[in-house]
Amino acid sequence: MGASLPDYLIREQAAVGALVVFGVLRVIAAAVALTKGWRIGLIEQAGIGLAVLWCAPQLIELIVAPGSIAALAELEGKAVGCTIALFFSPILSHRLGFE
Repeated sequence: MGASLPDYLIREQAAVGALVVFGVLRVIAAAVALTKGWRIGLIEQAGIGLAVLWCAPQLIELIVAPGSIAALAELEGKAVGCTIALFFSPILSHRLGFE
């Protein structure tokens, strides 16, 4: 009952979750921006801001308890997932014709 998940599984789950959330969110935001006439740079800045907010709880937990391995693993996973999603989703949005 007291066993926890290994840190690599926490990291992988956080990365996949962030990748899906931010990838889908960025493509939908690009489609909305196209219909509303918003600048795509605004969408990119909003995505980066949301990624920082997405990772903030684990960052705060690491500041409060520097030895927390679970918080470090989750922060690493979320940061990697957000980075990959925010890098590759503009390519997908462009291919779909939203940019």
